[in-house]
Amino acid sequence: MPRVLGVIPVRLESTRLPRKALRAICGYPMIAWVYRRARRAPGLDELLVATDSNEVAVICRSYNIPVEMTASHHRSGTDRIAEVMRSRPADVYVNIQGDEPMIEPGHIDRLLDLFDRLPDLQVATLKVRISLEEARNPNHTKVVTDRQGYALYFSRAVIPAGLSDDGPRQAPDIPRYYKHLGVYAYTSAALAQFSSLPPGELEQQERLEQLRFLENSIRIAVAETDQNTIGVDTEDDLLRVEAYFRRTNVALP
Repeated sequence: MPRVLGVIPVRLESTRLPRKALRAICGYPMIAWVYRRARRAPGLDELLVATDSNEVAVICRSYNIPVEMTASHHRSGTDRIAEVMRSRPADVYVNIQGDEPMIEPGHIDRLLDLFDRLPDLQVATLKVRISLEEARNPNHTKVVTDRQGYALYFSRAVIPAGLSDDGPRQAPDIPRYYKHLGVYAYTSAALAQFSSLPPGELEQQERLEQLRFLENSIRIAVAETDQNTIGVDTEDDLLRVEAYFRRTNVALP
């Protein structure tokens, strides 16, 4: 059986919401929610946090969360996981972003199922259908795929563009919008190749690390899920997640 290592890369000084990994949700730091919810996924042989912050490491240890210190120069979470790979061998690495406190075991199961069905697969991620209003939010990364379910492009812009403000349209002409969820899985070979490549032009323009794969002709399979999440990018997102957990009586596992 392939060994699967889950990694939650954390950089404390986020640009849009500084220190968000340690911000409290219902009395617990966000990183604790991400770890405790992700670790329920049966397909993960091990799960740890990778960070360059001593403060994050101290908090993780106080919650009995395995943590590995990494360099501070990494541009993306994937680069940080590539460093972890040097000391933690596995066949598949799952990148669970530290700002996804609503992550479900089913998300990770969907990813790993793709590797079972597609023997040559190198990289996988998830999408969920959203409304046009949600698609207009630049904090939501959108994805379009080909007919086989492989990513064509990711963007913070509305894709496909459509003509959404031109009044009523016939149903077949209404674009479908899909949000990219912040979880990936890669083979060790794909992860090593990613770390050896320079950041691409599109990657830097969109500020989306996954575009480095596409810019270098590495295909990304995209599975659809009906389990949406609220990725925390803003203060409002944080409040929405807390309201959801309180409304649904979700407790820290």
